[in-house]
Amino acid sequence: MGDMEAPSSPPRPRQSVLLSVLPSREFSTSRKGMLLIAEVVLSFISFVCFAASTAAAFVTVPALEFLAAVFLLFAYSTKFNERFKGFCWPLMDFMRCVTASIIFFIISIMAVSKYADGSSKAAGIFGFIATIAFALDFYLIFNELASFLKQGGETNEELSRQQDEFSDSDSD
Repeated sequence: MGDMEAPSSPPRPRQSVLLSVLPSREFSTSRKGMLLIAEVVLSFISFVCFAASTAAAFVTVPALEFLAAVFLLFAYSTKFNERFKGFCWPLMDFMRCVTASIIFFIISIMAVSKYADGSSKAAGIFGFIATIAFALDFYLIFNELASFLKQGGETNEELSRQQDEFSDSDSD
């Protein structure tokens, strides 16, 4: 009476749940994956340094950039961006990187020059490194967007069809 039977299916191992949240090895070793992981790590370190310093007013920028980078890392690694076509993902990522690199550069200069404590200086140094990572990311995204726009936004199928038509007209 009232005795519950043990479930027949074995419990899901905890390790597989953790692995489903982490980015895949293929994405983690790609150029975009490594840049996003670097942005996440540098934003988090900068956030912790700013939180521990007298320049705590600047803690918002690294926190927001950390969250945005984690979201895009998750979106790209789970291919959420391919399933949800509501946004222009490369343009959104480009704007995130441009604003992050500019704002990180400004707050890093202010943290290093205005505040004397060690954690402010460390936050500034990590902010400069984060600026380089974000600037490299937006440079690479810009090159990809520029090459896409030079092609007129055409897909690979349209390009191959046009090349076939061109080669057919040359043979006449």
